[in-house]
Amino acid sequence: MELIVRSAADTRALQRDSLRDGPESYFSRDYATARARFRRAARAAGADLDALELDARGPQGEPLAIDIAWLGMSGARRLVLHTSGLHGVEAYAGSAIQLAALARIARPPEGCALALVHVLNPYGMAWLRRTNENNVDLNRNFLPPGENRPAAAPLYAAIDQVINPASPPGFDWFSLKAAALVARHGLHTLKQAIAEGQYHQPRGLFYGGVTLEPGPRLYLDWLRQRCGAAQYALALDVHTGLGRWGTQTLILEAGVMATPRAVLGQALGDSLVDPARGEATYVARGSMGGCLPHVLPSTRLDCVLQELGTYTALRVLRALREENRWHHHGRATPDHPVKRVLREAFCPASPAWRAGVVERGARLLLAGCDWTFRTST
Repeated sequence: MELIVRSAADTRALQRDSLRDGPESYFSRDYATARARFRRAARAAGADLDALELDARGPQGEPLAIDIAWLGMSGARRLVLHTSGLHGVEAYAGSAIQLAALARIARPPEGCALALVHVLNPYGMAWLRRTNENNVDLNRNFLPPGENRPAAAPLYAAIDQVINPASPPGFDWFSLKAAALVARHGLHTLKQAIAEGQYHQPRGLFYGGVTLEPGPRLYLDWLRQRCGAAQYALALDVHTGLGRWGTQTLILEAGVMATPRAVLGQALGDSLVDPARGEATYVARGSMGGCLPHVLPSTRLDCVLQELGTYTALRVLRALREENRWHHHGRATPDHPVKRVLREAFCPASPAWRAGVVERGARLLLAGCDWTFRTST
């Protein structure tokens, strides 16, 4: 699969800014702009467009929807499923990667398709939140059918007041408190307890909800309808915030691996982290990737989460904590400084970081397409 530059006038217009200003120009200033650019680029690329509309609204009352561009034949046997924005504020990077891909990517060969799922959590992107309209972390919301919501880790309950203070944003010695917790419990244990997902504190960080949320429900229904014929699918899910600045970490979804690790890693051009071997920073419950085999039971699946590193874990946690305080104990408006801090934590303004993200994201997507489509005929 090769990158191509299309000759159509509308595609040249889409590319003009990026050719002049660099890859970072694919980043949009807000959700409404990102959505309009994605839909325009998808039409220019000849994609079919679906829009899964939500009841929630943006800050200006604007409609919110999960937009999906489908390139290739309907009922494809081999499929690349590229998703972004499951954690709303992280969507800026995923949206930029998809815009770059739509401007340059070739149409899949016979029997194949590429689905670009743009902003799975549009509320979070529009309101500058990681969670959705119900404060649910959507990558903790996809528990398998019939599985009960587990109790919170005892350590989460013990540190609840530190990470979820019932007060508006403000100085409260958080860094010292966090350092004391790390010294007492150890960094790895603390990360696992905080980030694995909890289902008892609706206003707390990493809350997984009490039932499948509206956006995920619509998306899973779409998967069943559009992707059920696929014999093989490679799912690539873009995230930011975890890992060293500007680096890429590719994390396998535990139990969702049809291809040997070494073979898939070579195809994607990077080593793969396997949580089943204890290699991940933490293991999440209720992840979207873990739900895919239940939705597409006849499809051989590989699922890889692409993490693009930003700041330190403490800085990212502080940004999440302060935004969550403003949402629940302030006025929850999108113009507070903590919103800008959160966006910076997950989408740094650095042109070098942004250019690197577009390059790494597009490279992974193209490698995934090449791997998936090469044996289609």
